[in-house]
Amino acid sequence: MKNKLTKLFERKDRNLLNIFFTAGYPELEDTPVILKSLYDAGADLVEIGIPFSDPLADGPTIQESSKQALENGMSIQKLFDQLNQFRIQNSEFRIPILLMGYFNPIMQYGLEKFCKRCSEVGVDGLIIPDLPLEIYISHYQAVFKKYNLSNIFLVTPQTSTERILQIDEQSTGFIYAVSSASTTGSKSDFGSASLYLERLASLGLKTPILTGFNIKTAEDFQQACQYVNGAIIGSAFIKALQDDGKVESKTNQFVKSILS
Repeated sequence: MKNKLTKLFERKDRNLLNIFFTAGYPELEDTPVILKSLYDAGADLVEIGIPFSDPLADGPTIQESSKQALENGMSIQKLFDQLNQFRIQNSEFRIPILLMGYFNPIMQYGLEKFCKRCSEVGVDGLIIPDLPLEIYISHYQAVFKKYNLSNIFLVTPQTSTERILQIDEQSTGFIYAVSSASTTGSKSDFGSASLYLERLASLGLKTPILTGFNIKTAEDFQQACQYVNGAIIGSAFIKALQDDGKVESKTNQFVKSILS
């Protein structure tokens, strides 16, 4: 069954821009405002981070945004309430929404209950970095399919070709190519990822590839799109939200700066 994510790749397969932000940051009620602003500014899809106290894959910028969001009062239930209200008030919103979160809080919420609510509020896919492929297949794949959710797996420069092919076989959305063996927003130069992305592109995978980690500028975005279908920007956008001004205008300016 198709969802907005799989339909996106049917109509566009190059230069896709995915923007990540943390739910409930910088202010608790900013989630729907940022979502609408990203859509209006031209993002192709959005990834919303569920704040967590122990975000293993995230660097200092996103960790701090998670900490602030939790202090603001953000929770999984609050996020679902915001997304449900957003869906009701924004029927014209057409781009895919992904949730990125860690397995522990999702399991505490209840995975089937979580997937059901995702489906009800318009979420199209999940990124759960600490959910292993084998556990997903043996325990949860049927639940994801039941609620028409794509599960996005991560690969790194250290992932073997055999493993990448296994992930490609099980993927229904896109493969998230981490550009380096680091956390998000590290000081690593994205340019060093070129050989890795060339290798991924040469495999001829059936699943589109978006790359993330250390993409900060329009130049980085354009370089990434030479090899794969698009790119994900998180920490640089979170930093932009820390500037003075309204959330709407900061979001618009950031997206325009990447797409210009």
